[in-house]
Amino acid sequence: MRTRRGFCYPDVDAPRQIMNTEKRRCDPRNELDSATRKRHRTASSAGDKTDYFDSLPDDLGILILSKLSSSAERPSDILNVLSTCKRLYGLGLNSLVLSKASRKAFAVRAKSWSDSAHRFLKICAESGNVEASYTLGMIRFYCLQNRGSGASLMAKAAINSYAPALYSLAVIQFNGSGGSKSDKDLRAGVALCARAAFLGHVDALREFGHCLQDGYGVRQNIAEGRRFLVQANARELAAVISSSSSLSPSTLISWSPHGHHRRVTGTGSCPLLSDFGCNVPAPEAHPANRFLSEWFAERGGAPGAGLRMCSHEGCGRPETRKHEFRRCSVCGVVNYCSRACQALDWKLRHKVECVAVDRWNEDGDDDVADGVNDAMDES
Repeated sequence: MRTRRGFCYPDVDAPRQIMNTEKRRCDPRNELDSATRKRHRTASSAGDKTDYFDSLPDDLGILILSKLSSSAERPSDILNVLSTCKRLYGLGLNSLVLSKASRKAFAVRAKSWSDSAHRFLKICAESGNVEASYTLGMIRFYCLQNRGSGASLMAKAAINSYAPALYSLAVIQFNGSGGSKSDKDLRAGVALCARAAFLGHVDALREFGHCLQDGYGVRQNIAEGRRFLVQANARELAAVISSSSSLSPSTLISWSPHGHHRRVTGTGSCPLLSDFGCNVPAPEAHPANRFLSEWFAERGGAPGAGLRMCSHEGCGRPETRKHEFRRCSVCGVVNYCSRACQALDWKLRHKVECVAVDRWNEDGDDDVADGVNDAMDES
């Protein structure tokens, strides 16, 4: 409004409008609203292609990745997710996701071993994954010859009642691996083996049964040992039936009164459970044992001069000192880290290959495995 001389009256509402404008600018809710409006305008201009991944809560993303890692069939299933984007990389390295990773997620091949694979297993082990702790422990103990660190990782998994770790520690105690012959602790080995057998580990059941039958580290009880051996065969058969939907009952059951004296030809089956007249495929080796076999196969098939490998194909354990493993008392050609490996290899392969020789113990090896007697006791 102007006066007669052309001057304007002051606007009394102008300061109030300025203050309201300043308040709107300082209000963080308005900033969010403007950002949201800007995002909507951008999305609408891009053809309404809204990126819902950005609005996905982190808790839900971690839950999804945990389900993925628990069902992973190979290490690449997890590594491909980690390399997708920065956000998935951060969520994938969450301790909850890594602690749920499956056994097959750590099936690292020996030829692909690297510092990054070592680091990944270490991160998973520190997240509380017992599979990673056991696998890395076996690799460090036998392949990298870091005995203390490898044994502590296996002990970490054993504390969480992981049966393969308990059994591996029992084998170490039986043989005194990583030390001298005087470092054997038979009672500790039997105690660890009994705990793993209680958890249903088939090799531990078989080992504990033979210990009871022979009175090795425990009071002899032939009947109780026989019961554990039969239980090991029954669990092995149940595991095969539940996991192999392609095998028909007629393929598994082929009863013969003298089934343990026959040899089954073919690539898909073997006279493994001759107690029940059943022919089932050989048990699948643990990824850690498969890694050990590949690691030493690439290095000439021997861990060192004068050292031998366990002759059971699914084991892969090497000697840590000379004459640590037991030899077959009949042929003296094969070596075994445990009675379980000896009995299983006898049924799978050595039963038809063992040939007696007059004298083979020329190198002064005192550890002799009663190959025929132990194996025939189970068969």
